[in-house]
Amino acid sequence: MNATWSRFNITSIVLGFAFLYLPIVLLVIFSFNESKLVTVWGGFSTKWYGELFNNVGLMNATWVTLRVALISASVATVLGTLAALTLTRYTRFRGRLLFSGMVFAPLVMPEVITGLSLLLLFVAIGLDRGFVTVTLAHITFSMCFVAVVVQSRLLSFDRSLEEAAMDLGAPPVKTFFQITLPVILPAIISGWMLAFTLSLDDLVIASFTSGPGATTLPMKIYSQVRLGVTPEINAACTILIGIVTAGVVAASIVNKRREVQRRRDEQVAQRG
Repeated sequence: MNATWSRFNITSIVLGFAFLYLPIVLLVIFSFNESKLVTVWGGFSTKWYGELFNNVGLMNATWVTLRVALISASVATVLGTLAALTLTRYTRFRGRLLFSGMVFAPLVMPEVITGLSLLLLFVAIGLDRGFVTVTLAHITFSMCFVAVVVQSRLLSFDRSLEEAAMDLGAPPVKTFFQITLPVILPAIISGWMLAFTLSLDDLVIASFTSGPGATTLPMKIYSQVRLGVTPEINAACTILIGIVTAGVVAASIVNKRREVQRRRDEQVAQRG
């Protein structure tokens, strides 16, 4: 019985991972295809990466996407961390329920509604759609994801560390930067990576809030895919996959090293 369930579990896992990642693997493989036909293998070649870098439209869209993702992820990380600190440390203040609902509303709000509401807002205040509006829109919907990640870490944070630092004369600001921030930094990095990835991937909200000169890469790819998939698109997607993968691996290595250092510090403190 156990062997049967074991085989069933293994088969389910293999099929699940194949369903999720096999299309991505095929996309990466066919980005090195010699043939113009993306479904017919014509031999190994990297010429489409050269064609990609010569494609002005795709390169401009890539540059816009990276700038939006970097700025929006950084701002959303700061605002999301502050929101998480407010919800965790200040449990009783007037309007807390409303504030909490406003912070987490984008998590359950359909992207179409979010994009349309932001579009109406920008039109009402007379803000021309472009790079700024796309960036503001991405900050709006990614901030809540950062708040969730950081809040989950703060809920398990040992407040006695902060109390001990303040008892020794450290002011609240110094206590935060020297005690609290290093402990929750892995969660902040994870939140930044999540916000960065969501910004790279967004199509719906960017379609509502973008304007001339602010076409993002997902929008550019979607417009070209309707006319047929080209190997250049496979190459662009492969580069994006590589960027996200490198970021995730780097964040994992940093978090692992910080965890190892934290354990060493605890062992030294116990021995002392």
